[in-house]
Amino acid sequence: MSHAATLDLDRYSTLEKSRRSTSRSQPRTQAKQGEVLCDFCTTKQKAEKSCLVCLASYCDAHLQSHYEYPALMKHKLVKATGQMREKLCAQHDKLLEAFCRTDDTPVCVLCMMDEHKHHDIVPAGTERTEKQKQLGATLHKSQYRIDQRIKKWQDLRQAVEAVKHSSQTVLEENERLFTELLRSIERKYTEVKEMVLSHEKMTVTRAEILLDRLEEEITLLRKRHTDLEKLSRTDDHIHFLQSWQSLSGPSGYEDLNNISVAPYHSFDSTKRAIAALKLQVEEISKIEMSKISGAVKEVYITQEETKAKRESILREEPRVREEPRMREEPRTREDFLKYAAQLILDVNTVHPNLHLSEGNRTATMKNDPKNYPEHPDRFDHWQQILCRDSVVGSRCYWEVEWKGTEVDVGVTYRGIRRKGNSNECSLGWNDKSWSLYCSDSKFSFVHNNKSKDIPAPPSPRIGVYLDHAAGTLAFYSVSEGMRLLHRVQTTFTEPLYPAFSVWGFGTNIKL
Repeated sequence: MSHAATLDLDRYSTLEKSRRSTSRSQPRTQAKQGEVLCDFCTTKQKAEKSCLVCLASYCDAHLQSHYEYPALMKHKLVKATGQMREKLCAQHDKLLEAFCRTDDTPVCVLCMMDEHKHHDIVPAGTERTEKQKQLGATLHKSQYRIDQRIKKWQDLRQAVEAVKHSSQTVLEENERLFTELLRSIERKYTEVKEMVLSHEKMTVTRAEILLDRLEEEITLLRKRHTDLEKLSRTDDHIHFLQSWQSLSGPSGYEDLNNISVAPYHSFDSTKRAIAALKLQVEEISKIEMSKISGAVKEVYITQEETKAKRESILREEPRVREEPRMREEPRTREDFLKYAAQLILDVNTVHPNLHLSEGNRTATMKNDPKNYPEHPDRFDHWQQILCRDSVVGSRCYWEVEWKGTEVDVGVTYRGIRRKGNSNECSLGWNDKSWSLYCSDSKFSFVHNNKSKDIPAPPSPRIGVYLDHAAGTLAFYSVSEGMRLLHRVQTTFTEPLYPAFSVWGFGTNIKL
């Protein structure tokens, strides 16, 4: 330390001693929690300024020396800060006064003469000016991001409230409509009950009247029969002739000769009609519930941004973004079997020439039509059948063994036509169904009246993989491994039903 500096410090010390006595009587500002403390006060007093030369913080009283003493007037004063050690060079314990652009770091005087000797060095104030220019753009960009996030938060908040309100509205409508539906079903139940009871009463009443008349006639006939027996034994000719006139006349019950008992006198057909109604209601309910489920799942609050929007966001805010991945398709048969579906053939759709067996899991083409009950869902021309349950939403897999002449293995919407021989009824030859034609000589994929041959060796076992949500339908030849025959990538708009066609007498399919 130089002699002049020593004298300056001595004078500063003397001045401080003389100032201590007067500063005690001056009002002091007590420091609050989190505020910078004066380095020279024995009590916790608030510092007003920090000196970048002294590397200390001062309250108003102790700061006066920097305003009055010439040696201290040249010191750099800043707003009080408690981070004074950060302004010193960690290596040389000197004040950081410059900035090295080469290493992008603040440096002290000794750093400039040592490891940063030949670097691009500028005063800290100069670098601050340059960075200040960048700060404006950064602040603008930061504020823009904040505004965007606030807007997105507001939009998201409004969407959440809208979903809650819409959900409540639907629940209220659900309550109202299903209450009306239950009341309607109860009315139909009562109507059928009253209909049956009324017809029973009317029919039984008529029959009971006839029973009474038949009983009367039987009594009369028995009495006449007894009289006739007695008459046959009389020896009185005149009495015989007189009695014969009355005993041989009409009885008055001749109209009962036209009465006959009907061979079918039960409500079995009514019971079948009620059962058919139940099945139709269940099928309609299943279809409509699938539609309702799909409509419910269409409600989203957030959605994937479009490509243009993602690129715009990437330009505004650089960061790594990953494209969404499609669900990985199974590879081995064991992987496919994890999604195995337990399917049952629907007896209400089966063509009369197809005979079901093994718990409705096998269908065989035969020459003698089976007497299935009439049903609107039954195929009446093409030898086809659907499964009882639809496959929708989750991933499903099923296998079909076949033998014989030729078969079709496919899927269809419920709305495929059932009556007639048009392509609208034939599996694969319309826009409502997709089918794999299988024979000993070839495979063909058929959809919407278009057929495509598939070169592959014949296979008695076909695997079908469906990912309804992803729009994937794939057919596999299942032998020692899984050989892909054909894959469809589309958008399915309705629940799908596994479906089959069986051609040639003796040909069968087995789930």
